Amino acid sequence: MASGVKVTDEVIAVFNDMKVRKAQANEEEKKRRKKAILFCLSKDLKNIVLDDGKEILLGDLGTTVQDPYQHFVKMLPPDDCRYALYDATYETKETKKEDLVFIFWAPDNAPLKSKMIYASSKDAIKRKFEGIKHEWQVNGFEDLKDRHTLAEKLGGSSVISLEGSPI
Repeated sequence: MASGVKVTDEVIAVFNDMKVRKAQANEEEKKRRKKAILFCLSKDLKNIVLDDGKEILLGDLGTTVQDPYQHFVKMLPPDDCRYALYDATYETKETKKEDLVFIFWAPDNAPLKSKMIYASSKDAIKRKFEGIKHEWQVNGFEDLKDRHTLAEKLGGSSVISLEGSPI
């Protein structure tokens, strides 16, 4: 069931920026690249918008953010739904990879109305995010507490490290 919720141009622009990695990006551009970002419904529940201040920039890594995965988990609200993009850096037995993961955060203790609206609006945002290889619906912090679950989504047992930490 579609909810009629629209995805704002700003959300689509952020996705496109995260999807396209510029080979010639200078250091300043690299620092401004988003590692992770949260999206929420607008107050009137008509649009999917950026969740203000809920992002991790590559320039934050090693300065204000030591572990991007744990920092990302802490950004999620304990009692409401969100959509998120996480730019996962991982290593398999064969190669190093970076993939965008679309995450639908619907914690068990979120209000039922919120869960229903977010669930019925998920297709609207997914249609705008072309080329996403990995999708993950998460219903509680216990699903996120360690990297193994994300590693499993990215490549199963072939993943040997995530964000530079061994699995």
